Amino acid sequence: MSHTPKFAVFGGGSWATAIVKMLCETQQEVCWYMRSTYALEHIKKQQHNPNYLSSVEFNLKQLKLSNNINETASCADYLIFVIPSAFLHQELDKLTVSLEEKVVFSAIKGIVPETSLIVGDHFNTFYKVPFNNIGVISGPCHAEEVALERLSYLTIASADEEKAKIVADALSSDYIKCTLSDDVLGTEYAAMLKNIYAVAAGIAHGLGYGDNFQSVLMSNAIREMKKYVKKVHKMKRDINDSAYLGDLLVTGYSVFSRNRLFGNMIGKGYTVKSAQLEMSMVAEGYYATKSAYLLNQQKGKKKAKTPIINAVYEILYENKDPKKTIKKLTEKLN
Repeated sequence: MSHTPKFAVFGGGSWATAIVKMLCETQQEVCWYMRSTYALEHIKKQQHNPNYLSSVEFNLKQLKLSNNINETASCADYLIFVIPSAFLHQELDKLTVSLEEKVVFSAIKGIVPETSLIVGDHFNTFYKVPFNNIGVISGPCHAEEVALERLSYLTIASADEEKAKIVADALSSDYIKCTLSDDVLGTEYAAMLKNIYAVAAGIAHGLGYGDNFQSVLMSNAIREMKKYVKKVHKMKRDINDSAYLGDLLVTGYSVFSRNRLFGNMIGKGYTVKSAQLEMSMVAEGYYATKSAYLLNQQKGKKKAKTPIINAVYEILYENKDPKKTIKKLTEKLN
């Protein structure tokens, strides 16, 4: 693209709001799609998202707001999707605009339930977006700290380094540092898996396990992640890099982690449904657990050993007792 590319963000949650804030530091105009008419009208009148990161004030001259997904897709070259994976399929069903010439970056940390595909594969398979035009935005980074302009780091992954650099430059500022990666599949799977491990950490915390156990759980989780990611996409990578270990740690330990909060509620005795109703945000780890578990089971004898994922799956989807299940898990960790 010879001209300066335009950016569009799809989603109305906290991470979408944070990404729009980052883009507004460097871009004259940002196109922003969200489904909620109420939220859009509120932003137009009050200059902030009513439901998420309400402390972030926007300059309306920089925003092109719409609840029409085709209008937003048409207005930009780089499309950043931040819609929770559980709702992505139904939102994309509204698309009539071709994405074949667009550059699509996913900031979604999950698998599309209807297709059991990670987001990049979903866009390639069903919307004919070439893999060279697909990328991933991952952490370690919490939206709440972006809102506070605390120093944060992002990993921008793409097979096309030039496109990754364009996105990195657009998101970078005094408080956002970006690292480039060519491990698109690995970073996307890692971003999905760390939410499951954060749910496990939350369940353990809710049951009364302390920091000593949490440290063992996290060290086992990064080794489990390494095995899982290696099975789905074998390449040279350092699992201790920020995109993998760093993102796992911030999601597993932070008070801002919605997946840890969700798990904590399960550990304290909430049912899955009651925990979901109590939370105002989507815990991606709930949906990711089922997808990751089933995807691994399909590999038969070649599947990765995933005792933590298996334990979370049993608790969330087989209604196994959290206390007994985590106790069994403790015998498998070292």
